Amino acid sequence: MTDDRMARWWAAFTIPALPAVAWDATGLDYPLARVAGGPEGFAARGHWLLQGVIHDGGRWLAWAAATALCVAIWWPIGPLRRLSLGRRLQCAVSVLGAVLTVSLLKHVSSIHCPWDLSAFGGWVDPGRLSTSATDAGSAPGHCFPAGHATAGFAFVSGHLAFRGVDERIARAWLCAALLVGTAFGLAQQWRGAHFMSHTLWSAVTCWWVALAGDALRRSAERRWPYLDRASDD
Repeated sequence: MTDDRMARWWAAFTIPALPAVAWDATGLDYPLARVAGGPEGFAARGHWLLQGVIHDGGRWLAWAAATALCVAIWWPIGPLRRLSLGRRLQCAVSVLGAVLTVSLLKHVSSIHCPWDLSAFGGWVDPGRLSTSATDAGSAPGHCFPAGHATAGFAFVSGHLAFRGVDERIARAWLCAALLVGTAFGLAQQWRGAHFMSHTLWSAVTCWWVALAGDALRRSAERRWPYLDRASDD
């Protein structure tokens, strides 16, 4: 990799993380959470729209879209026919990789959700966002980064897959993934399930996985050139 290309890759890796780092520095997680909740908890926690439609329905819709991308590896339709086999693999595998990565990070995370904190009607000292399994009477929070927002952000891999093939579709794909991920994240924040920082780091994690998938695809195409042939060729 040339120095110029390495510099571009490093910029693509670091710059998207700056908003999350800047947000963490502001300390605005608590003030924003207080807009939706208080000592009595979060009134919208079980709201039919936020929980039943956006959370439960959105999760099933995201899995349906991920399944469709997996099927399209071998039987592409619409704009996906313009992608090479390698790019279709990149798109599908990166989505699944992002979901798996966020799930693993949540599993090892000790950070709690807003609704766990006593300031919002929960049981955890508000001064301790994290507890470990060894803390008496406590359990790890498993709430970081945001899981449901990943149902949108994970699809940023499509942006990288279409980049260099159709820039219009690439931009539209990126906007759609970011809008859906943000909407899912905000819905969960209103329910008390996550802080804003959880959502921002979920987006960053999905982007990093997408970059890794893009790099792996380029490497694989150099070794197996047939991966670079599109269905329409």
